[in-house]
Amino acid sequence: MIVVLLNFYLALLFILVKLRVVPFNMFWKVSPVLVLLLLLIGLFIPMNWGAPQGSVLVVRNSVAIVPDVAGEVIEVPVQANQPLKTGDVLFRIDPTPFQAQVDAIQAQLKLQETRLSQMTQLQTQGTGRAFDVEERQASVDQLRAQLEGAKWNLEKTTVRAPADGYVTNVALRKGARVASLPLSPVMAFIDTADTIVGVEINQTDARYLAPGQPVELTFKMTPGTVQTGKVESILQAVSTGQVHTSGAAVTPGAIQAAPFVVRVRIDDAAFARSLPAGSIGAAAIFTDRVKAAHVIRKVLLRQIAITNYINPF
Repeated sequence: MIVVLLNFYLALLFILVKLRVVPFNMFWKVSPVLVLLLLLIGLFIPMNWGAPQGSVLVVRNSVAIVPDVAGEVIEVPVQANQPLKTGDVLFRIDPTPFQAQVDAIQAQLKLQETRLSQMTQLQTQGTGRAFDVEERQASVDQLRAQLEGAKWNLEKTTVRAPADGYVTNVALRKGARVASLPLSPVMAFIDTADTIVGVEINQTDARYLAPGQPVELTFKMTPGTVQTGKVESILQAVSTGQVHTSGAAVTPGAIQAAPFVVRVRIDDAAFARSLPAGSIGAAAIFTDRVKAAHVIRKVLLRQIAITNYINPF
């Protein structure tokens, strides 16, 4: 853009000199250099913090699907990358041993409830002890708690989608043995209930960023289009500023100015939901500073949107 403006000035200066409106003296000969310095110092350098621009990336939360109970898989009705709603079945585990456990506890509970009723009746007639009633009541309460746990295990043999989304790379098949181990996920569920759009902004340009500021975005997969949005938040930490618990002393390393990440919400919610995870592009955030440069930044962003037709990088 600075080249365009400078070329425009040179063309205008050439016309004015030809028409003898301005003399072609030393001042006008060096004026392009002065104009270039003026544009750099007064407009383009301040534009970087008045309307900072950075790369944008779409990410989604991934949930590692680990069953709550162990067993043999008897059905996997889900298809890879198929849209799912909250509660849709992902796969089922053989419920036979869990149903048997429920039936056994129910039978014991029925017997204990009968014995409790008999003991209570004897106590009311003055021929039974209060201790026997309390003992039977404790047994009944214990069995009821065990029954709740057994029913919960039985219910968990059907593994369901935790949110709206889809499962990617479905390798689980009928007959596989799954376990309730935290380090043994069997599926990766991609949550599409919320689209996370992050913009990387250099630290030198992030001084005036604030939630609520307008944003314009363009993505590689939708060339020629510009979306609008708002700044949701500026993440207050990056990995280089994170301290991990360890038994080692501080290990000095090369310190680099990693960019800050700004979370953005796109105004068009339907468009945001349609973006695959990993979609990239460019975004510009418009602060309340250097407003004269906002128009230039808008033009530059639209140039990027147009070049996305042919630029794969």
